Amino acid sequence: MPPVLSRPRTAVTALAVSCGLAVSWLSGLHSTATAATEATSDTYTWSNARVDGGGFVPGIVFNQTEKDLVYARTDIGGAYRQDPATKKWIPLLDSVGWNDWNLTGVASLATDPVQTNRVYVAAGNYTNSWDPNNGAVLRSTDKGKTWARTTMPFKIGGNMPGRGMGERLAVDPNDDRIVYFGAPEGNGLWKSTDYGATWAKVTAFPNAGNYQQDPTDTSGYLSSNPGVLWVTFDKSSAAAGAATKTVYVGVADKENNVYRSTDGGATWTRLAGQPTGFLPHKGVLDSVNGYLYLATSDTGGPYDGAKGDVWRYDTKAGSWLQISPVKSSDSGAYFGYSGLSVDRQHPNVVMVTGYSSWWPDTQIYRSTDYGATFKPIWEYNGYPNRVDHYTLDTTTSPWLSWGNHPSPPEETPKLGWMTESLEIDPFNSDRMMYGTGATLYGTDDLTAWDAGSKITVKPMVEGLEETAVQDLISPPTGAPLISALGDIGGFRHTSLTTTPAMMFQSPNHGTTTALDFAQTNGNTVVRVGNTSSGSTDKHIAFSNDNGANWYAASSEPSGITSGGTVALSADGTRVVWSPGGASPVAGAFGGSSWTAASGLPAGASVQADRVNPKKFYGYAAGAFYLSTDGGATFARTAATGLPAKGNVRFKALTTTEGDIWFAGGADDATYGLWHSTDSGTSFTRLAGVDKADSIGFGKAATGTSYPALYTSAQIGGVRGIFRSDNAGASWVRINDDNHQWGWTGAAITGDPRVYGRVYVSTNGRGIIVGDTSAVTTVSPSPSASASGSNPASPSPSASPSSSPSSSPNPGSSCEVTYAVSSQWGGGFGANVTVKNTGSTAVNGWTLKWSFANGQTVSSLWNGAVTQTGADVTVTNLAYNGSLPANGGTTSFGFNGTWTGTNTKPATFTLNNTPCTVT
Repeated sequence: MPPVLSRPRTAVTALAVSCGLAVSWLSGLHSTATAATEATSDTYTWSNARVDGGGFVPGIVFNQTEKDLVYARTDIGGAYRQDPATKKWIPLLDSVGWNDWNLTGVASLATDPVQTNRVYVAAGNYTNSWDPNNGAVLRSTDKGKTWARTTMPFKIGGNMPGRGMGERLAVDPNDDRIVYFGAPEGNGLWKSTDYGATWAKVTAFPNAGNYQQDPTDTSGYLSSNPGVLWVTFDKSSAAAGAATKTVYVGVADKENNVYRSTDGGATWTRLAGQPTGFLPHKGVLDSVNGYLYLATSDTGGPYDGAKGDVWRYDTKAGSWLQISPVKSSDSGAYFGYSGLSVDRQHPNVVMVTGYSSWWPDTQIYRSTDYGATFKPIWEYNGYPNRVDHYTLDTTTSPWLSWGNHPSPPEETPKLGWMTESLEIDPFNSDRMMYGTGATLYGTDDLTAWDAGSKITVKPMVEGLEETAVQDLISPPTGAPLISALGDIGGFRHTSLTTTPAMMFQSPNHGTTTALDFAQTNGNTVVRVGNTSSGSTDKHIAFSNDNGANWYAASSEPSGITSGGTVALSADGTRVVWSPGGASPVAGAFGGSSWTAASGLPAGASVQADRVNPKKFYGYAAGAFYLSTDGGATFARTAATGLPAKGNVRFKALTTTEGDIWFAGGADDATYGLWHSTDSGTSFTRLAGVDKADSIGFGKAATGTSYPALYTSAQIGGVRGIFRSDNAGASWVRINDDNHQWGWTGAAITGDPRVYGRVYVSTNGRGIIVGDTSAVTTVSPSPSASASGSNPASPSPSASPSSSPSSSPNPGSSCEVTYAVSSQWGGGFGANVTVKNTGSTAVNGWTLKWSFANGQTVSSLWNGAVTQTGADVTVTNLAYNGSLPANGGTTSFGFNGTWTGTNTKPATFTLNNTPCTVT
């Protein structure tokens, strides 16, 4: 589990790294799985409950040849492209599925300057043990609408230290078949010559980096090596269609940090006379004048950095010039540099950020004379008085003030922090954007700065949602949604389409860990959360007006290290709190005093019965606990069979006393969905649900009084978001493969006032809102309890369908594309696409081929495989057996072994019909 740090933006997640994760194809990109269990798939529309931002934007990338084509990358929330008409950001990686959660972290992004529809993403969350999977390079030929994937033979860390440096990915501006990637953790420089489909290490590159923020850190996080940081081409060194000869590469090595090749990457030389003692966060080339600019810092960032410099290298003369706005040797130096951009319309203009200047504010510098002199965006006029050369308009995101009232020279809202990315629009000198730890700011009147006028800075972040969601509640009255979020606390959404005015205040919890409300009085709300180091704020807060205003408890137990979980009685009079670092306690609403919740273990999860105000429930290590005296005492129930490990979440039904739904477990142990109708004395497992991670309730469908159930689960072998309108007797998948959002296991709830509306948590893509277009009438189940089976219609089998007839069907023909995606010593990955080019549909398919060189398939996804000697047979799974006539396709991928040579199979047959091989 990643660490929770004290300043935005950090890795805040309750993610279980024990998830069984696929390693080669990005889920949803190459299949048409829409399977549910019994009901027909519903039609849903998906959007975000607006927050606008909420996390770190370490990269902004403009295409250099197509106007208004700009991308942004986030550390855990995927990548975005800005709509040129509306200026809203379009999420590009929502198709990332549960098993590929790590691909929501984006370490780098590159846009092709030749074929501008092409875009590349280097994806992966962590390079240490928190992420069990290798990273991948994703490639798109339609500006990120769809993606193909090549898994790399190493991990990639979009949420690791140094993630603001770059860009690691770069496309050759003369021969765009060539793409470079700078890898972390000593893996060196990599190159593709086929648009990112396959990759090979550049063995001639001499330095894989050696910097570690803290070599003694045993977690592997702070002791990580950022490796090769950025790649910059000198387009003028070759003609269009030929490989660019001169290439610059930055490395995380304070003594040897910039290298150059003048022969297209065949040989590399350390740039002579280069500055030492610092890391090159950015390297930007003005190819018109032959100037390479460096922004450096003494650390990798994005939080830290006490000194740095800015340098200009004359590539023609071979000379270096220090052009730092504040030199590292100056007595007032206290930050490093990172965000760096050259105005492509006027290359005399250079801008750079003091990214690690937290107090009193970040700093941005602008030069109009190639860096000879710089102007700061703010400066002192007799300390502590500031002169700001900007106006900050946060009307669209008023919460960016954080509710603070600082003393000069600090101001609110701030210009930002962690400002590692800054870019001037290459087609518009007035347009500039920069990323912060909480949002993306920009201006449309940048050149007014040069005339001595103030520029207007404002959020340019609409559509980019990057919060990590911890909990969600939808009370029966008041605001439809109240959220618990990482880093920015949480919000009360009175409107789902309007950015809230302010996050929770008084007290301020950097991360809210849990929420609850009184079922009979939606105005009564409680929240718990984490506080900053050294803070005197209480870890628990109360509201009497539906979360509009809050007040802290009068007291709290000693030893608390985190918010933990909290439960509020049905009538709002009693609270049971299980904080981190201390034993569970109970008390009256308001927190004036607390007593031990006898019999409930430390670390237990707690919930309240939604009907009986004296009943509370607890769970810990496979045991379920019940209190009937307002949380004063708990006793273990006789329930057995519940998961003893893994993440679990349970809730009591809103309408019936003692009706409890329980989800959770671990891949290597018990895992599923359970139901109790006797206050947790016994539970029945729902046989049709393979795995479940969250459970929530919403308004009942017409014709039944039992609330609609929602879960993030795997049912019938398919991962997704599911709804049941008949007390769990059957389920319908309501999301689709284009809307998966990685990991969605933290929280889910329906809306008690709007049938079909569901609120889904994500780990970096904010709060997802789903609305159905259907008005469903359901016959009530004969019993409100789950039977443990689904007699009406069994879940579809995850096993392949039966083999088709041995003779080809009339009108059948097919096409197969087989491509090795990556290859390393003794191993390789391959992608296979099957197209039905015939005039009749294929219902159930079997693809066969033979290897010529003794290769073996070790694992395969999106199909079922058998291999006898050289002969391989792959059959469809339940969800991808249908191939429509005249172009229907499906894809699968596999990892294999090889020795000697790895020749592509020469022939393939689909249902015994020979296929054309491409």
